[in-house]
Amino acid sequence: MFSLNVPVPGRVRRLASDLHPELARFARIRERHSLLAKRFDTGLDDDADSLPRLRERLRPTLRIATHADGGIDLRVTGLDYFETPPHGPGPVVYLTVESPDLRALHRRLCDAFGTVAGMEGDDYVPHVTLARGGDTADAAELVARRAVDHTEWTATELRIHDSRYREDAARLPLG
Repeated sequence: MFSLNVPVPGRVRRLASDLHPELARFARIRERHSLLAKRFDTGLDDDADSLPRLRERLRPTLRIATHADGGIDLRVTGLDYFETPPHGPGPVVYLTVESPDLRALHRRLCDAFGTVAGMEGDDYVPHVTLARGGDTADAAELVARRAVDHTEWTATELRIHDSRYREDAARLPLG
């Protein structure tokens, strides 16, 4: 399966690193951070199995999905959690991300490629996962107690991630 991700800048990774000691009570702490824009399920169509076809099919959508300077504006605004995520163990503790640009891009990508049920379309929540698994009460307590600095950035590229190899397979400039 491929996914289209927004690169997370160093200042967001530092924010996640600062929270690391407070995440020790969760089963798995994310060491590599990303921001999902869209998943491409291998069962949906042939493009999901072909990186070159997927990349070419994405280009026109990405050209029209950015503001005048060719980027998408994003902002980390807080800390939250999913009690019961659609896949994998919960709770999932994450940094909340606000971005009208990213939401508009996600809608265009869903129109072009379809949605993955329970995770996309109206169910899409832009976020950077920090940890998962453990006690929901711990997640609720952390979110209630801990504020995070708001962090803004403009993404000028997106990356296609290949889950089979757990690495980025392509970079796509925006604009």
